[in-house]
Amino acid sequence: MLPGVYQTTKKDGSIYYRASLTFRNKHISLGSANKATVAHRMYLEGMRLISDATITIHDFNSSIDALSYEKAISLLNFRDHNIYIKTPIYLEKGFFLYYIDPNNCLKFDNDDLFYYSSHKIICRGGHLFVNDYGMQYNIAARYGIKNYAVAGRDYEFVNGDSHDYRYANIRIINKYHGVTQTLHNNKIWYVAKLHLNGDVIVGKYTTEVKAAVAYNKAVDYARSHGLQKNYIENYITELSAREYADLYTRLPLSDKFTSYIDALPQN
Repeated sequence: MLPGVYQTTKKDGSIYYRASLTFRNKHISLGSANKATVAHRMYLEGMRLISDATITIHDFNSSIDALSYEKAISLLNFRDHNIYIKTPIYLEKGFFLYYIDPNNCLKFDNDDLFYYSSHKIICRGGHLFVNDYGMQYNIAARYGIKNYAVAGRDYEFVNGDSHDYRYANIRIINKYHGVTQTLHNNKIWYVAKLHLNGDVIVGKYTTEVKAAVAYNKAVDYARSHGLQKNYIENYITELSAREYADLYTRLPLSDKFTSYIDALPQN
């Protein structure tokens, strides 16, 4: 058998070949192939990556053909930092890179290293997901970015790099559903809006929490008048149940909003 290759059998009895190598006393599986020659190329490419220091994380792709880019990155990281990570992570000083493909990587703080070393990121439809306990979760939620959030309106990447998920680079502008921040007479206000046949202003408030509670109150008002749309309500952790109830009672809804709802035909 060729070096680095061993033959094995699938459940249906068919033969395939697995490639592996040992580096720094660690046995590393490189993948499998239907042909022994392909598995051997995986082995040769892996051996070259761990032995040739001129191949770097920036130009490794031209050095592999049979070997997957994920495995190549794991080998380069092990070679350069003596830490073997199964997911395609390469450590940098103070942060790490996670490669979605050979030419596309995300940046994360080291605080997230344990999580992403055990969770593979999947890109689908421009969104990034991980599988966790049998469910798929958008990674943006980990950074306070809601599913309905719009870049530039509800959040922004401070340095303009939408691949940089380091915590200091993500600024949440609008934390709550139906709430937007605005500047009027050099003062920041928070406007609550409910989407009916277009957005209807619920009111303008001095704090984001007040606007979020007012939005919830507007949803309840609309539902009490027969509107059964599937509105997303805000979950507000800053307030106790009593504080929430007190604020909910005191906050006014705009006359424009209540008049609009009152004028709708009842079901």
